[in-house]
This record gives sequence, C-alpha cells and structure tokens, in this order.
Amino acid sequence: MKKITWLLPLVCTTLFVDAQKKNDRKTLSNLQTHVNYLCSDKLEGRRTGAPGEQLAAAYLSSQLEQIGVSPRGDNGFLQTFTIREGREPDNCTLSLNHDKLVSGKQFIALPFSAAKGAKGEVLPAVNEPDNIWLINVTEIEADPHKSKLEQYLQQTQIAAKSGATAVIFYNGKETPAEVNGWHKQPMPPAGIPAVWVSSDISKILGNDDANAFQIDMKIAFKKVKVTGTNVIGYIDNKAAKTVIVGAHYDHLGKDANNNIYHGADDNASGTAALLELARMLKSARIKNHNFLIIAFSGKEEGLAGSSWFTSHSEGIDLQSVNYMINMDIIGDLDASRGVQIGGIHSSAGWPAIIGSVAAKDTRVVYDSSGTGTSDHVSFYKKNIPVLYFYTHAHKDVPETDDNPDKINYDGALTVIKLVYDIIGKTDNMEKLAFNTGTAKK
Repeated sequence: MKKITWLLPLVCTTLFVDAQKKNDRKTLSNLQTHVNYLCSDKLEGRRTGAPGEQLAAAYLSSQLEQIGVSPRGDNGFLQTFTIREGREPDNCTLSLNHDKLVSGKQFIALPFSAAKGAKGEVLPAVNEPDNIWLINVTEIEADPHKSKLEQYLQQTQIAAKSGATAVIFYNGKETPAEVNGWHKQPMPPAGIPAVWVSSDISKILGNDDANAFQIDMKIAFKKVKVTGTNVIGYIDNKAAKTVIVGAHYDHLGKDANNNIYHGADDNASGTAALLELARMLKSARIKNHNFLIIAFSGKEEGLAGSSWFTSHSEGIDLQSVNYMINMDIIGDLDASRGVQIGGIHSSAGWPAIIGSVAAKDTRVVYDSSGTGTSDHVSFYKKNIPVLYFYTHAHKDVPETDDNPDKINYDGALTVIKLVYDIIGKTDNMEKLAFNTGTAKK
C-alpha cells in the first residue's frame, strides 16, 4: 500500500503535465490558424470600413459563437460605429495638352476643392484672372503653424479672391497615398477647383522650355460614410464585476501600389490570442468575474472603435468593470526584451499581482501609465485600471513584411498564459482601485 500511495502523486503530476502539453499544442495550433486567416490576401489588410474588415469580423464572430460566448453587439456580435462622413473624388478628369491624366495617382482633387470644371490655355509662371493658376509649391513660404494641406487651402483662397478659375499645385513632396489620405480630414470648401499633381506631371509643368498648356478639368465628389465594426462577446458568470479583454483586429489595408499590409504581428497576433483567451475563460473555474471579449476595429483611425465602445457600452455598466487588458503586437517575443506591460501604474495593485504569477523564466518589463496609442487608452480615460501587453520594441519589420511566418507562436502563448494567470489571481480579490495620481515612469 505504501508503494501505491507513493506512486499516486507522481501519476497525477504526470497526467497534469501531459494534459497541459496537450492544451498548449491545441492553443499553438489555433493561434496559427487564426493568424493565417486574418493575414490572408482575401482580407486585404483588414482596413477599417473595407470588405476585408467585414470578412475578419465575420470570422471572429463565428469563432466566438463556436466557443459558446454570447453576442453583445448591437447586431449579434457586431457593433457598428461611424468613422467619418464626408466626400471623396468621383469621376474626376484632368487633361494636359489633350493627354488624360490618371485620377488618384497623377492628379488628386484636394478635399476643399469645389466640384466644378475649368479649362484654358495656361502660360507657365503667369497667373491671369479668369484662368487656371499653376502654383509651384516650392515657392510657397512655409508657415510652421499650418499643415501642408492648410497652406494649400490658404493659397487656393488667395487665388480665388484674385480671380483664378482653378489652381493646380505642382512640385509638392507628398506621395499620392498621403494626399489621398487627406480626404479623411474635414475641410471648409473653397470656391474654385484645386488639384495636386504628382512628380512626373510636375516635371512637365515646371519645364523651363514649356510654352502654353491646354488644360481641361472636371472635378466631382461623392458622399461617403465610413463605418467600422467592433466584435463583442460576453461570458456571463452572474458576477458583480467584469473584466474586459481586448485587441484590435484592423490594420492598414493596401498601399498606393496595391501592396497588402498583412499585419500578422500588428495585430493578428493579439486578435488570435484574444480568441484563445476567450476559449480558455469560457471553460475556466474563474467565476467571480464576467468577461467582455472585444475585438476592436478603428485602432488605426485614432482608436475610433474603443472610443465608441466606452460611450456605447451595450448594456455593460462601466462602473462594474474591474479592469481592462489590451494585447497589441505580441507575436515577436524576444528573450532580451521580454514581455512588456504598460499601464502598471494605473492601479497600485498591479505590481504585486503580476509579480506573484509571472514565471521565473519570463522577463517582464514594466512600462509607463495607461497612456499611449492603443485601445486601452480609451478605458484609462474612463478611470478604469488597464494593462497593455506587447512584445514589440521598435518598428524593425517593414509593414509589407509583417507576415505569419514571422510570428513567434511560443512567445504569444507565453503572453496568453501570463494574462490568464493574472485574471485568475484577481478573481478572489477586491475590485482594483484606479490610481488617479501622477503617472510614474
């Protein structure tokens, strides 16, 4: 009997270790599946408001449903929010000496442009009333208090008052992608058409041997409403306190040359980890908290999704939220950098909690308060304690090279386990107090 009694703990320990290894293998396999789908070409970089974002949202919803998490959006798992309403160029034309230029690349109607046509025979360096003006950007005196777009608007307003029928800005140093991006900014309208032209067209307009240019343009716009979609699930344990776990799933989409920014680390890695934590928490014996699982969109649009949620929390009383955990870029863990945790000073209780559960072989680096550029900031502003997990120190990987084969999946698993253990540690504790004092470094 003594021999059998001595063997039982060993057998139980072995079974536990084997079960843990099996669970880890399942998590690692799931992480790779999630990341590979979220980074697939058909999602086209998951830009907020684009079809690829909607495909990603549908995938995340289906995964949460399979896990058994309840929907908590305003339409099932989905919560739609408005990024912006405005207008974008539509069917604009510009011909130079009867050659048609390519809208969006060789010329771009500026956000404040009037929706009108203009044509004329234009002499270089001669700005005549009742004609189109050519404005050399390098000759505009820079105003340090105005953005380049604001300076373009100012020059257009001056030209309009002087009788110009339209303006064309050339020799600007901006890329077409940057100028196209200006349409996200609301601008007061000008009275005349205004366009920017690319470097190849600028060379033609600035040629010292150029004579008159025959120019004909028609500028038109369409109304646009850009919306994003948060994906929200809920694990209801009938508890008084709630923990929010989040990660943003949107990325940059495509560049001007149609290259896809796949965004494996930023932030398919955090989104995949979010799904796995939801799966683990659904079956866990951690029952003194409810869990709100949120995949945010609009992070790349100024934290639009998380900001919207904190003002439209779908029946969740933010006063009941104990804390919020955010995972953003967790797929490139390096032993020398370790797991980096922001928000450590958003509550005085965090250092002891993290210190009690962090594995001895895991390097943990504490960082700043709850501020920064990721979605936890929206909750920090609501006086909710936050933790921000990331493993990325510098942008040393080009956005176009952020692919699934670059992910350290074992490192992502390390972060998942640390987050899970922190949640478990706090389950029988009192609600954390938010630190309203000055943030420490």
